[in-house]
Amino acid sequence: MRLDIYRRADTDGKLSYLAVPESRNIPEEATNTDWEIETRAYEVDDDANQVSEFDLENVSGQIGEKGYAITSSQH
Repeated sequence: MRLDIYRRADTDGKLSYLAVPESRNIPEEATNTDWEIETRAYEVDDDANQVSEFDLENVSGQIGEKGYAITSSQH
């Protein structure tokens, strides 16, 4: 699958990432933050569990459940 990856700066200076399937809008519950595009059409396996470059875990599970994947607050 192809993902559009967005980033935002956290208060502690780290970056958080949000992944949505290509060409979909950021879901409404995630639009309350200023996300900036990191990369478009990032290719991952359809059953991808992790995209370590962006600290994303359980990617396919999160997308299946919420429609997007987001960096864990535990990073």
